Amino acid sequence: MSYSSYDKPFKQLKVKPAKLNKYIKHNAPKVRKTGVALRRCRRCGRIGAHISSFGLHVCRQCFRDIAVKIGFKKFG
Repeated sequence: MSYSSYDKPFKQLKVKPAKLNKYIKHNAPKVRKTGVALRRCRRCGRIGAHISSFGLHVCRQCFRDIAVKIGFKKFG
């Protein structure tokens, strides 16, 4: 199950409260305290290729899009 699809079954299960509670109990996303999944990109939410230097907290793909706007230059 992907990160964004946790809420999808709520529409169907809202008429069955017992099943909805069971679904929430077993399928709710974990609260992350450590690890790779804790650091997500601020722009797109991607987990991998995270750049946290200078307090950026973006993935490398988003960094390429915004690098010139925030003052970075291509080196050599």
